Amino acid sequence: MIYSSLTERLNNQHKTISAIIIKLNNERILYRPSRGKWNIHENIAHLARYQLVFIERIHKILTIEEPEFGAYKAEEDKEFEFYCAFTTYELLKKISTDREEIFHLIVHLPVDKTERIGIHPKYGELSVLDWTEFFLLHEAHHLFTIFQLAHNVKFNSAKINS
Repeated sequence: MIYSSLTERLNNQHKTISAIIIKLNNERILYRPSRGKWNIHENIAHLARYQLVFIERIHKILTIEEPEFGAYKAEEDKEFEFYCAFTTYELLKKISTDREEIFHLIVHLPVDKTERIGIHPKYGELSVLDWTEFFLLHEAHHLFTIFQLAHNVKFNSAKINS
């Protein structure tokens, strides 16, 4: 059974991105905190891309008996670079549109479908609801990263010292 906190987060959690970055200029959004680390824009691109990966995985779970999935790595996904080329505004629109699809897909599933299993390489057998919780927790991790980057005092001192 789908619980209310899952439904609420699925419907609204992604809206946090806009609230966090609303006052930031493009320079701040594209500021790279350190070599090899994603900036705010790349984190948002990852979230946008991963939503489609999630949709594909859920459809696979619903149509194939206990499919197995590899770990998703953005660096190995050719589409990730494509998503990075979008503007931040375009990515936010994509996230919103795709989230509506995800929300309707999950909340309208019959109970027996929410119990279907997909195999994660690290966490093993996960039901559709477990996958959804995993998706939301993964997203929350990136939201926290975006928050940290948006409020990073080092950015301000780097600007002063340059």
